[in-house]
Amino acid sequence: MGTFSIWHWLIVLLVVVLIFGTKKLSNIGADLGKAVRGFKEGVKTDEEAKATTKLEAGTSGQTIEGEVKEKSKG
Repeated sequence: MGTFSIWHWLIVLLVVVLIFGTKKLSNIGADLGKAVRGFKEGVKTDEEAKATTKLEAGTSGQTIEGEVKEKSKG
């Protein structure tokens, strides 16, 4: 009697779906996913953040030389 069987969980799931509806539950899931991603970004250490900033700063402002070839009308 101390644990719930699969039937108890199915009844609870059915009641939750009836109360909130499937659309609202999917919105809640999407919001939860965004919150988890935001939390992961916030937990990054300063070292990881500095490495990312260095990498981005190193690639910006560089000039790439090359030749432009005309397209042939074929």
